[in-house]
Amino acid sequence: MTLTAGARLGPYEIVALIGSGGMGEVYRATDTRLARTVAVKVLPAHLSERPEARERFEREARAISSLNHPHICALYDVGQQDGVSFLVMEYLEGDTLGERVAKGALPLEQAVEYGVQIASALDKAHSQGISHRDLKPGNIMLTKSGAKLLDFGLAKLREPARGGDALATMSRALTERGTVLGTFQYMAPEQLQGQEADARSDIFAFGSVLYEMVTGQKAFQGKSHASLVAAILDADPAPLPPRLAGPLEHVIRTCLTRDPDERWQTARDLMLELKWIAGGPAAGPAAVAAPAAGLPRRWAAATALLALALAALAVLYFRRPQQNLDVVRFPVPAPEKSGFSPFGSVAVSPDGRRLAFSATTPDGKLLLFVRSLDSLTQPLPGTEGANSPFWSPDSRFVGFSVFTEGKLKKVEVTGGPPQTLCDAAQALGGTWNREGVIVFGHLNAPLHRVAAAGGPATPVTELDASRKETSHVLPHFLPDGRHFLYVARTNQQGGADIYVAALDSKERKRLLGADSNAVYAGGHLLFLRERTLLAQAFDAGRRELTGDPVPVAEQVGVSFGRGNFSASETGVLAYGGGSGGNRHLAWFDRTGKPLAVAGPPAGYNDLNLSPDQTRVAAAVLDRQGGFSDVWLLDLARGTSSRFTFDPAGDSLPVWAPDGSRIAFTTSRDGPANIYQKVSSGAGNDEPLLKSDAGKSLHDWSRDGRFLVYSQVDPKTKRDLWVLPLFGDRKPMPYLRAEFDESHAQFSPDGRWMAYVSNETGASQVYVQPFPASGGKWQISTAGGSQPRWRRDGKELFYLSLDAKLMAVPIQAGATLQPGIPNPLFQSSIAGAVSLAFSHRWAAAADGQRFLFINAAEEATSTPLTVVLNWTATLRR
Repeated sequence: MTLTAGARLGPYEIVALIGSGGMGEVYRATDTRLARTVAVKVLPAHLSERPEARERFEREARAISSLNHPHICALYDVGQQDGVSFLVMEYLEGDTLGERVAKGALPLEQAVEYGVQIASALDKAHSQGISHRDLKPGNIMLTKSGAKLLDFGLAKLREPARGGDALATMSRALTERGTVLGTFQYMAPEQLQGQEADARSDIFAFGSVLYEMVTGQKAFQGKSHASLVAAILDADPAPLPPRLAGPLEHVIRTCLTRDPDERWQTARDLMLELKWIAGGPAAGPAAVAAPAAGLPRRWAAATALLALALAALAVLYFRRPQQNLDVVRFPVPAPEKSGFSPFGSVAVSPDGRRLAFSATTPDGKLLLFVRSLDSLTQPLPGTEGANSPFWSPDSRFVGFSVFTEGKLKKVEVTGGPPQTLCDAAQALGGTWNREGVIVFGHLNAPLHRVAAAGGPATPVTELDASRKETSHVLPHFLPDGRHFLYVARTNQQGGADIYVAALDSKERKRLLGADSNAVYAGGHLLFLRERTLLAQAFDAGRRELTGDPVPVAEQVGVSFGRGNFSASETGVLAYGGGSGGNRHLAWFDRTGKPLAVAGPPAGYNDLNLSPDQTRVAAAVLDRQGGFSDVWLLDLARGTSSRFTFDPAGDSLPVWAPDGSRIAFTTSRDGPANIYQKVSSGAGNDEPLLKSDAGKSLHDWSRDGRFLVYSQVDPKTKRDLWVLPLFGDRKPMPYLRAEFDESHAQFSPDGRWMAYVSNETGASQVYVQPFPASGGKWQISTAGGSQPRWRRDGKELFYLSLDAKLMAVPIQAGATLQPGIPNPLFQSSIAGAVSLAFSHRWAAAADGQRFLFINAAEEATSTPLTVVLNWTATLRR
């Protein structure tokens, strides 16, 4: 049954449903006599209707109510009304252990602490003759005061298990896809075999729970009932990672012994052993197994002395002078026939065993690759468009952003499809702590956080308007998992500062100015100045720099303020040189044949062809600072001249239809605003639209009356807006939906608008009337971006998501009739196809030639450099 708010069970007034399961429904309720919040559990009808079950339930409930323990959920009352039996329990706030381990393994110290608390609770119950019999992560609540056990004794409602009845407490064993869930996973062998369970069955379940806490994986797994039963009865769990071997592994293995007589015999022994681990030598690679229960005292004492001796030797070994270790350097080449992409950066796994990086493949795709230091490089399927890789703390997953989809994702390095975590348009940099929190940056936005399991993203920092900050990007967690470094950018050239902040505080502290992000490793901050990688001593506890920076490497790459370097706490450093940022503008015909190079090489980031096709307005990026200015390129003479001079970022130039003016976006006022300037370069920059929302300019209508641009709304994401250049010039929304819309282009006759939306998941090109009056046509069939019209409006071009130039015939009358997309040729701008702020190519008026920013030269085959024991170089 389901109770509604306001319903009464005796003196308890129902407030809301909390959850439900095989043993009933749980409600938050108010005890009207004591004015306190309680949890009321209503038993299911098949139990409430059985007199013998109700009698036994009440007897057991009274016994459990005597369990007064800080880590057991208190039972206040038991009652019956109108045939409904119910329990009244302590109301707890927090997450279940099941919800927490779904995000990954717990920190070792925390797992052991919770283990001590759970074992202590079991010891209290067992001493009262009560076995839990349904111990699992879902029945353990993590509160501010520690772990609390729920549902004590309810499993005793079952009849003695026989055959198939052994599964009676399983609320749901299998999903439709065959994933094993629920109580079944934590049953002891004797329970599965229909034998009577006792306190030692709880100890087996405890071992499974503790294993899951420290590894993030279930101790026993299977794809069916039969395979899971076989695993519990016959197989051993996978060995713990080397860092967890030793006493802790011994504790878990002894819990999971199949013969109950060979397990820990009491929860108290188990609790004392965990307390010894928590207060004694760390459960690391050098630790040895603790003495097994039942050994004679003299052997136990001898074993303990040996353990202490070996632990002391381990401490001496790991504390030996680091300068005695050799510094080892070796190159890591790019994947065969591929090149490292400057849009990504190398990332060293926390365990120091792998590198993750983005690279452009021979077919133009940008993919994520993982390279083990002792083996070959492997691509990760399904990671097209990946950039900004970052690792999970256990080195199992790589997080990354995908500009082409505006998503933040993660992928397991051992295989499997990527998982989407949240929307993240224009994400730049991410970091992941052991509590399952990911913090990531946005261009033109503060830092956001999201759970490692996925969900909504929420801001974690605030932009400082007094400093005219435009974005917080490139975060990096410090070892405590609470504080993090990040880059705060302002609208001034070179205005990038490294700050340290915390997840649970609005306070922050400026550490230094730099030309890149900062990474903490080996007791130092690593950062770039003028492409020199520097290391400066840093007290992570006090969050203070000491001493002077020391050079580590020269000519390290930097792109959009992100340094191409990474380091782990295991002493592994990796860095790359980058491509230097110079690109050519190149003309191609409809078959992809190169025709000519236009102008000198430069850091071109976006371009727009003048109406008479004699000049190009292009944003030229200063890769080191991450800012750009608009330059004009004379195609006939092959010369270029600077058009904007403000130290802030100027980009996205758009020509007026008569070529007399150029509109562009600029961050000189904070968030990107729209300005214009006479195309001859004379006069001052004139503001057209200033507001608090960052904007990306897309196009100027052929009649000169409208500009179309996009801006981000917290509720509706990136929307399309139109700015009239007449009358009161009040902006008006063109397209607002709960998706990202961008890359809008007016048709030559001004009746239609081509644009890009991700409403189906992937970016697709659409056309609808202008002004919007209903009706919409999807132009692309397999994803697309950056549409451009032929001047006569009879053809629409766009880029597929793998960077092929596509052509679609268009018949426009009273309605629109698009043809079938035809591929023309493979372009070379993979990795920047769907940047909402980028114009990467232009079409000539007749649609026979196309001008591209030739990104093929960006990818570099220059190897990465890996340095082992890099901190030893600081003492030379």
